[in-house]
Amino acid sequence: MSLEQLDAFVAAARHDPSLQAQLEQPLELAAFLALARGAGYALSEADVIAAQVRAEQGLSDQELQRRAGEEARKLRHFIRA
Repeated sequence: MSLEQLDAFVAAARHDPSLQAQLEQPLELAAFLALARGAGYALSEADVIAAQVRAEQGLSDQELQRRAGEEARKLRHFIRA
């Protein structure tokens, strides 16, 4: 269970049309982990979170603010007063 396993799964999915098609659809975390396990990769929720943190560390402050704004708009539309 590690980022290396997650990276290996993503790399394998790039060469597997079946996995590509399944990953193009929005997946709940549990479904994503089950898909990875089915392909032989032992991933955990912590691995996915670590990958998200790793990806966000390379973003500029402007990009992080843009993303936060998008999430806030989604929440405003979801939560009705």
